[in-house]
Amino acid sequence: MIAETVCSAVAAAGLGIAVVTAYRKRFLAAARIAAYALVPLGLVMTGVVEWLADTAFSPTAWAGFVVLGGAWALFAGTRAVERRRGGTRRERKAAARAARSEAVAPAASAPSLGQASRPASRPAAAPRATGGSEDFSDIEAILKKHGI
Repeated sequence: MIAETVCSAVAAAGLGIAVVTAYRKRFLAAARIAAYALVPLGLVMTGVVEWLADTAFSPTAWAGFVVLGGAWALFAGTRAVERRRGGTRRERKAAARAARSEAVAPAASAPSLGQASRPASRPAAAPRATGGSEDFSDIEAILKKHGI
């Protein structure tokens, strides 16, 4: 009850100051002061002030805040321990790397699932008999290194 009275008095005083400021032809500042003055009045009218007053003097509410703080501490503690042990993110990254390496056969030049899914439209072209001595072994090594 006292909090509502104080907030209403603050709002009335702020509106009074806004009127004096507007009388001095400083309308923008007066509008800003009026806006600030109406905030406590709005909080009283919506019941927020009463709720805050009831919460501040309620042992049950404070016990609830203690329980929330304990839950937060447990959450933060488990995250810290998880990070020190090597965390689930690293485990997920390792599993993803293992899944990627299993998708391609170690000595294959093409993905192991790629041959069965594509229909063979034409046979592989025979190497051309050009007079040049082109060596593609370095390109093949790079492709094998990347699993292609």
